[in-house]
Amino acid sequence: MKFAYRFSNLLGAVYRHGNLNFSKDGNSVISSVGNRVSVFDLKNNKSETLPVSTTKNITCVALSPDGHLAVLVDEDGAAVLVSLVTRAVLHHYHFHKPVSSVRFSPDGRKFVVTKENVALLYHAPGKRREFNAFQLDKSFYGPYDETTCIDWTDDSRCFAVGSKDMSTWVFGAERWANLIYYSLGGHKDVVVGCFFEKDSLNLYTVSQDAALCVWETDSELADLKKGPRYSDRKKMGNRGAGGREDEEEDEREEGEDGENGAEVIRGSAEAPKEVEGVKNVRYKQTSKHFFNKEGDFNKLTAAAFHKHTRILVSGFASGIFHLHELPEFSLIHSLSISDQRINAVAWNSTGDWIGFGCSGMGQLLVWEWQSESYVFKQQGHFNNMATLAYSPDGQYIATGGDDGKVKVWNTNSGLCFVTFTEHTSCVTNVTFTSSGFVIVSASLDGTVRAFDLHRYRNFRTLTSPRPAQFSSLAVDGSGELVCAGAQDSFEIFLWSMQTGRLLEVLSGHEGPVSCLCFSPVRSVLASVSWDRTVRLWDMLDSWQTRETLRLSADGLAVAYRPDGEELAVATLDGELSFWNPQSAAQTGSIAGRHDLQTGRKDTDKVAAKQTAKGKSFTCLCYSADGQSILAGGQSKFVCIYSIRDQVLMKKFEISCNLSLDAMEEFLDRRKMTEFGSLSLVDEGAGDGDEVQLSLPGVKRGDMSSRRFKPEIRVSSLRFSPTGRSWAATSTEGLLIYSLDASLVFDPYDLSLDVTPVSVRRQLKRKEWASAILLAFRLNESALIREVIEAVPHDQIAVVCSLLPDVYVEKLLAFVAATLETSSHLQFYLTWAQNLLTTHGQKLKNRSAAMLPTVQSLQKSVQRHFEDLSKLCDWNVFSLRYAAALSNQRGLKRAAVHQASDEEEESFPVFSTDDLI
Repeated sequence: MKFAYRFSNLLGAVYRHGNLNFSKDGNSVISSVGNRVSVFDLKNNKSETLPVSTTKNITCVALSPDGHLAVLVDEDGAAVLVSLVTRAVLHHYHFHKPVSSVRFSPDGRKFVVTKENVALLYHAPGKRREFNAFQLDKSFYGPYDETTCIDWTDDSRCFAVGSKDMSTWVFGAERWANLIYYSLGGHKDVVVGCFFEKDSLNLYTVSQDAALCVWETDSELADLKKGPRYSDRKKMGNRGAGGREDEEEDEREEGEDGENGAEVIRGSAEAPKEVEGVKNVRYKQTSKHFFNKEGDFNKLTAAAFHKHTRILVSGFASGIFHLHELPEFSLIHSLSISDQRINAVAWNSTGDWIGFGCSGMGQLLVWEWQSESYVFKQQGHFNNMATLAYSPDGQYIATGGDDGKVKVWNTNSGLCFVTFTEHTSCVTNVTFTSSGFVIVSASLDGTVRAFDLHRYRNFRTLTSPRPAQFSSLAVDGSGELVCAGAQDSFEIFLWSMQTGRLLEVLSGHEGPVSCLCFSPVRSVLASVSWDRTVRLWDMLDSWQTRETLRLSADGLAVAYRPDGEELAVATLDGELSFWNPQSAAQTGSIAGRHDLQTGRKDTDKVAAKQTAKGKSFTCLCYSADGQSILAGGQSKFVCIYSIRDQVLMKKFEISCNLSLDAMEEFLDRRKMTEFGSLSLVDEGAGDGDEVQLSLPGVKRGDMSSRRFKPEIRVSSLRFSPTGRSWAATSTEGLLIYSLDASLVFDPYDLSLDVTPVSVRRQLKRKEWASAILLAFRLNESALIREVIEAVPHDQIAVVCSLLPDVYVEKLLAFVAATLETSSHLQFYLTWAQNLLTTHGQKLKNRSAAMLPTVQSLQKSVQRHFEDLSKLCDWNVFSLRYAAALSNQRGLKRAAVHQASDEEEESFPVFSTDDLI
């Protein structure tokens, strides 16, 4: 391969668990999706997944106030410091225990991490280079149970921590003489949120039983005064009381816990002793309010407070959220946005938008409370994603899932723009017709449905005479014939798309039909089955079997090469076999079982090396040029093979998330006991998360209320028709890998005299064609762009006529790739037009090789056409409105002038001569 593919984006999942964050400007929302983080730009309607991943699912995300840094913490407490500017990992750190929350101070100098019953105060990493980016400053002990939430005062002097022991603790971030710690009670359930008022020490606390407590203090932030270290203060108090034993005990505690110079502050039920002349800060509860309760199920699960507008948003387990204005606790708004619990709530900086995350359905919503409308509403497949298909121009991706939904995603924005919910069972296969405006899907509910992307409706429903579960699907090149294979009756059903009638039932297979594929150039259908055969059906000759190919094992997947001259088949023994469909002869085979490298599940009794003998590839896909093939299965690897050399070229690891099952080849010995693996022990938390052990026999997802550990697998693979990306549906979601030419230096016909200096020398001499040839021989994208954009507009046609045929293809591919992102629209369209006009016949003779480039060019032109058409329509409407408005004002002026003229006529003016 001349280019390298790298991870580009994650689609199909918008929120899994953890907290939500808005960017500094409030126009983007940051959500954790598994062990990755996605950024959704609400202003430009785009999504991006950061090229950073943790070893397990992310539970906490904290952003610095300037929006340049982010701290990501996973389930085990492993933290990653990420730069949001360069998208690079700056530092790794491990807290050794699960972390419940992380929060930066408003001034960005410190941040607090809560784990178990302790709050750790760290110095935030600055702009200068440091050996240890996470430097511990103080450790605060006080709660008796796990901590749940954090909030800072506006001046970063104090912070509050909520706990599961129904208490809230206020700590001083610096050494204050009158505020070291303060414990607040008043609740009868877990504290979900604690919030300071703006520029004040007054506090609001919210608990899980839907109760709100309002706390007022007798001091202001300006009244806080500096004091000695907490340990020195205790020693002074002990010496005054003559307590030598207490002094020795304090010194012992400081020596054990105060490592690396960090100060340890231990709170207790008793208030700290006052320093002479300084009165300690005290709190009192002024009021307590209760939300509308609807039984035990309607527990308060998430809350957020906007200090400037003083509005509290609270989310409940029933999917309802409330808006209250504090401290009066007056209800502003209430709405049900989901039938699942709301797990995360966040405000943007201006207080206009509220973000909601529901992990049960994988929903991410942004609500504008003033206009009572959705700004952003996305939901992924809340169960496994089973299949995918690219549109002919590569602009859209259709996905089908076990939840019975068909979703269509825009590859440019990364967002879903339509969802079809007509299926009542798992969707097993989806495909586009050749026009690109019709999606056909097959399901286990016994129907094949066709959806129109113009009107967004289901316009065809194809069924069989007898109920059947369809597991495979194929549509011919004309879009007229639709075939679906049944997994229970071993038959293939053939319909007409135009009439919706069943044309024929193709019988002959003796096992479930696992995959169907139409030839791209002929009306021939290839079907593979568990009966160890591949049958080729002639659609023009009474649908008779043309050839029968015998396989060495059960057939699982079949795919045609883009030119239709080769057929690839994946079998149960882990082999890939290649056939000539014309002569029915096998041309090659690849033994790929050992390349899958499957992992060992927690419940497996045998090693991964033994289980790998039963694993195989379940999905195949040719590259756009037909020179390589992608293969994936029940593994975390996707393999790409060279067909000509029949060797493995590269293995893509689609996930490194250890929260998924079968990720590691060997089990962790630290989890093994004399009674078995600790991963098989039910550890119910009692808060809705329950246990992690799946029910026996359940493979696709646990249908009970208990959690399960999903197994990593790749269910579908597709190469983009443009050849610049490929996609895979996996347990993590829809992963897109894009071509990155900048990663590889790949010169063409390089010699000693080909240098950037010589290229720019030809530009100065105005030898445009020679400069382009030298730039392509060096093959650096930035230099090629510089040379092409230096060519005058009136010289483009002359330069195109002087180029050799080899460089015409390279230049057309570069123009197609650059046109997608460049702002010089007319300039690059002129290049494309002249290249196609001058060398069109020669390019047509190599249509098979040029097809990905032409489709990439079509995708870029289509995207710009849609953007410009919307803008032009908007301008036309605006001009019409302005013209109508000016006409209306002109009519009003004419009416006013006419009225004034009539008044002058009704009241004539007499001169002095007339009076005489």
